[in-house]
Amino acid sequence: MAHLSVADWFVIVAYLVGVIWFGVRLGHGQKSTRDYFLGNRGIAWWGVGLSIVATETSALTFIGVPAAAYGGNLGFIQIIVGYVIARIILAVVMVPHYFKGEIYSPYQMLGEAFGSPVRKTASLFFLIAGTLAAGVRIYVTCIPLQLMLGFADNQVIFAILLFVVLSLIYTYVGGVKAVIWTDAIQFVLLAGGGLFALFYIPTKLAGGWGAAIDLAAANGKLAWFNGHFSLAAPYNIWMGLIGATFQVMSSHGADQLVVQRVLSCRSVADGRRSLILSAIIILPLFLLFLFVGVLLWSYYQLHTSAIPLPEARPGVGKNDYVFPIFILTEMPPVMRGFLIVAILSAAMSSVSSALSALSSVSTMDLLRNWLGQNWNEHRLLQFSKRSTLVWAGVLVLVAWWSQHTRSVLDLAFSLNGLTAGGMLGALLLLLWWKRGSPWPVVIGMFASLGFMLWLSNFSWPAVESSGALVTKKVYWPWYTLAGTLVTFIIARFCQPFWPRKPR
Repeated sequence: MAHLSVADWFVIVAYLVGVIWFGVRLGHGQKSTRDYFLGNRGIAWWGVGLSIVATETSALTFIGVPAAAYGGNLGFIQIIVGYVIARIILAVVMVPHYFKGEIYSPYQMLGEAFGSPVRKTASLFFLIAGTLAAGVRIYVTCIPLQLMLGFADNQVIFAILLFVVLSLIYTYVGGVKAVIWTDAIQFVLLAGGGLFALFYIPTKLAGGWGAAIDLAAANGKLAWFNGHFSLAAPYNIWMGLIGATFQVMSSHGADQLVVQRVLSCRSVADGRRSLILSAIIILPLFLLFLFVGVLLWSYYQLHTSAIPLPEARPGVGKNDYVFPIFILTEMPPVMRGFLIVAILSAAMSSVSSALSALSSVSTMDLLRNWLGQNWNEHRLLQFSKRSTLVWAGVLVLVAWWSQHTRSVLDLAFSLNGLTAGGMLGALLLLLWWKRGSPWPVVIGMFASLGFMLWLSNFSWPAVESSGALVTKKVYWPWYTLAGTLVTFIIARFCQPFWPRKPR
């Protein structure tokens, strides 16, 4: 397998030094937690829009979406339809609520409407699920990247430390302002890397683009639409229109990872523009990486001497190595370095976003009142930065632990979906009830979590068209909708037992 050239390493090191320098520069002049966690609500909407896309488009997207098309077809694009719809709904309905007063998270809104117990419950849901998901995402990303950067199998801890420490430097110093603007740069690198691959791969085939697409079409790789309604796999349009819409309404409306960015905008109008921009970008971006996967499939069909793929590992399928191996073995020097930089930038974007969001929620939603009102802004700002350091250490531990404990992987990959319904349900109850006692909402959220733990393990026998007997499970795009409905129903049932809070 090809090794990185001196030119490749120059590109990688130059990027890492440049992005850290840029992020640190943006940290000058911070005087308060408003500066650190909200960028003083003065960040340009287009930068926030690019940051939103970069935050959700992790290195796993860069690697995993082409792998999905390589092993299947374009069917995943049906899910992205819901991603677009949800952003439009949130821009119209939710964004105005984010700018009513000085709030740092959606959980603060819940606390003002229902009381401290709901705020703390939602915050803990986010902290636990967010920490596990981010830590495991770091570990899983490091598996193919350690192959590309030349780390041995037993040196994954060095790759983990590399991503976390480098991301920590500019997040610690620059706060959310540094996170957003480095995210914007990282989005450009991510999209640029995908575009280069899209146009470069056909040059390696005798018939070029036409031959690659013809071969893919003849083998069903371009199929994308499935109108059959099903709660189980494979993807279908109803999962996108309904399931994925609710999923992204939670991830972009009730999850601090994205809401923090919208809150950093100057106004309601800018917050809406940022979400609409991300809606415009997300569909073509995922389509781009799906087509990269289709082209990779055509390439390897016509090159039978391709290098065998490494064995799958927990969290990383065999096909997830396809794009990294193509980059290492077929890309020209320098461009190989730029594509590795694109993956690195996506990985660092995920880490920095998680660090800022975790620090914000733990400081402002859980510990602010405990710290006392006599803390001045300078003291609170220093505490916020130290909490960022603590969360970096926690993410390293979770990532390291993930390589030894399969249950951590399973828990992290499922927990975001298991808690998303409860968090979105609480937010929708806020819109419906305006105010109320906390306990119906808290009970609804925990009931949703319990139900989702059961649903994630529930399966039923089914007979395929071929006559084979298979076991099916509810597929992940439906999780948030199911959890939201349970939260709503249980909270409504419990409401008569607790009087509303007085206005």
